[in-house]
Amino acid sequence: MTSHGEPTCPVVVAARRTPIGTAGGALRGFTVDELAAPVLRAVLDDACLDSVDDVVLGNVFGPGGNPARVAALRAGLPTSVPGVTIDRQCASGLAAITLAGALIQAGAGEAYLAGGVESASTAPYRAWRTEPSTQYTRAPFAPADVGDPDMGPAADRVAAEAGISRARQDAFAARSHARAVEAQRAGRFAAELVPLDGVTTDQRPRDSFTVERLARFHPAFTPDGTATAANSCGVNDGAAAVLVVSERLRRERGLPGLRLVASATSAVDPNRLGLGAVPAMRSVLRSTPDVVEFNEAFAGQALACLDAAGIDERTVSPDGGAIALGHPWGASGAVLVVRLFSQLVRQAAGRSGLAALSAGGGVGVATWWEVVR
Repeated sequence: MTSHGEPTCPVVVAARRTPIGTAGGALRGFTVDELAAPVLRAVLDDACLDSVDDVVLGNVFGPGGNPARVAALRAGLPTSVPGVTIDRQCASGLAAITLAGALIQAGAGEAYLAGGVESASTAPYRAWRTEPSTQYTRAPFAPADVGDPDMGPAADRVAAEAGISRARQDAFAARSHARAVEAQRAGRFAAELVPLDGVTTDQRPRDSFTVERLARFHPAFTPDGTATAANSCGVNDGAAAVLVVSERLRRERGLPGLRLVASATSAVDPNRLGLGAVPAMRSVLRSTPDVVEFNEAFAGQALACLDAAGIDERTVSPDGGAIALGHPWGASGAVLVVRLFSQLVRQAAGRSGLAALSAGGGVGVATWWEVVR
């Protein structure tokens, strides 16, 4: 997608998210539609809109049955708003936003709610309908004969092949926590958060996660690996959504926003699935972005991607990333855009931003954004 400010150019004019909870923690009682609905409502209210052409939500482990439609109805949208749920694994939330942008650019509509939601706490048990039935923890990301490693061992492989040391990973993770804790204390998340039943802050950031403490953690996935429970993301609950409108509608409403200048989706060898976003990042990079939000699934995997794309790790996630905030799979890509919106539009921290992440199966999505006022 490439645009030049024409009336159908997609622009994000409102962005919100829930606090991110640890699975089994503060948000454990919320289903996916119950997480998403108040965020959809808050985004619409921020922009003073009553309805949209459609609701596009990413979700990975939910119950099926089109959670986007259920959430839209729960949020009080008109029954004429359909809703569609998509799955591109961890990139689902960002893919939902790029799909909404593509629909606007194609002239299919002028206003879309888009984002993602995940409730690891309430995700259903899954089983193959065989005799006897067999439970499984995740769907296949690729055929077994191609290679379908679990995320943790794949992250260890990517980090080893890229030469990312354990010490560098721990330093990256400690910095993520320190930045998130500082941002919480400074109130920089307040404008984007939608409180739920008294839950007002992200649950995971820890001020005790120093480099020295992280060094004491043992490998979590392979005996000689470098990924640990502390330099990897958690398992989380949360929702995030944005309002994507045409440039014509943005001007009519007089709203500042983030213009989607370019987006790309890419794929690599599933055995190195953590690198899926690298080709997409290279495709959309225009210059050095003012703010970068890259999903930190694993410190080593994230660093390998940033190095391959030529991005300075110190510039990434200025208020902390997924290692500190959490990784609610289907929502995480949308969380990146909410964070960019807060920094570039609400806080005027720059003019351009990159949001990107890798996902299961070796795919990735990257987007380039510019502020418009």
